[in-house]
Amino acid sequence: MDFNVKKLASDAGVFFTRAVQFTEEKLGQAEKTELDAHFENLLSRADSTKNWTEKILRQTEVLLQPNPSARVEEFLYEKLDRKIPSRVTNGELLGQYMTEAANDFGPSSPYGQTLIKVGETQKRLGVAERDFIHSSSINFLTPLRNFLEGDWRTISKERRILQNRRLDLDACKARLKKAKAAEAKAAAEHELRVAQTEFDRQAEVTRLLLEGISSTHVNHLRCLHEFAEDQATYFAQCYQYMVDLQKQLGRGEPGELLLSGAVEKKWRCSRGEAFPATFVGNVDAASLPLSTSPPAATLPLLQAVSPIPADGTLNPADVKPPASGTRKARALYDYEAADSSELALMADELITVYSLPGMDPDWLIGERGNKKGKVPVTYLELLS
Repeated sequence: MDFNVKKLASDAGVFFTRAVQFTEEKLGQAEKTELDAHFENLLSRADSTKNWTEKILRQTEVLLQPNPSARVEEFLYEKLDRKIPSRVTNGELLGQYMTEAANDFGPSSPYGQTLIKVGETQKRLGVAERDFIHSSSINFLTPLRNFLEGDWRTISKERRILQNRRLDLDACKARLKKAKAAEAKAAAEHELRVAQTEFDRQAEVTRLLLEGISSTHVNHLRCLHEFAEDQATYFAQCYQYMVDLQKQLGRGEPGELLLSGAVEKKWRCSRGEAFPATFVGNVDAASLPLSTSPPAATLPLLQAVSPIPADGTLNPADVKPPASGTRKARALYDYEAADSSELALMADELITVYSLPGMDPDWLIGERGNKKGKVPVTYLELLS
């Protein structure tokens, strides 16, 4: 390999000279050309943009791919300029396991049928997650990376050149001060003018690049909006899939798992609709005893005297409160009665509730004045 010894020695000399110059500036023994306040503000804003962009980029990558090993693998594929292999999401894998379990247990059994339905929903959730990751990567992560790997590298390069021009300028000023002879002063003044011109030209180039950070913010703002839209679309899809699953399971055959209204309430809370933090949840259908009386874990209500007819219909006028007592409850949010056997609720209103033998544990009898009817447990907070 052919080395240019003279160039190597010259570069080493320049490096040593500038190291000495930096040290003297730190000690206050050498003159340092200061940049104007506006330029310093631009530099500070650019550094802040770079630092926060890196943090947001890294944390978004963690959000989209929590597995660090998978992130390292994707990084290596990207650096090697190779296509990243398609990866099965956790939801898709869970759905696959549920489907295989259903086939093993018997797809016609209540448990098998429910496994299939839940598994299919998990697969749909996994596909939605994959689409969200892909769109977010294109609309949000890629522009952030492009800034750090493109514009910021250019800015950093021009800033280093400006730093060298400033050091050259300050060195010329120092030589001019030390010059004694007229001839030496003339040469030093000429070098100073040249150095000042190069410094001013480089400062203007760097200033224009730094002012472009404002355009970067505008571009990142647009990308941020797209990221929020992608996220909203993803969560809306997940919500709809779960609502569909709830309806499927709610229409299941006897013995099949039934979901309560608590699921809907949690989803509505996640969408920003306000509900009190305390509520009465339903007992999992799989854990309910086979007796017809309400389990103690659901509500410690006293026995009622008026049983539900065998056909499941309820005539509110025929229902009598239990002789041993009732309970007060507060409505957590509005409930619209589906038919005349149900009692409509207004959020935060107080009603009297009790249970009847043979009644669905997910429901109670509610009374308000001279009106009475069935109300869902998950819409209530028991007060006494």
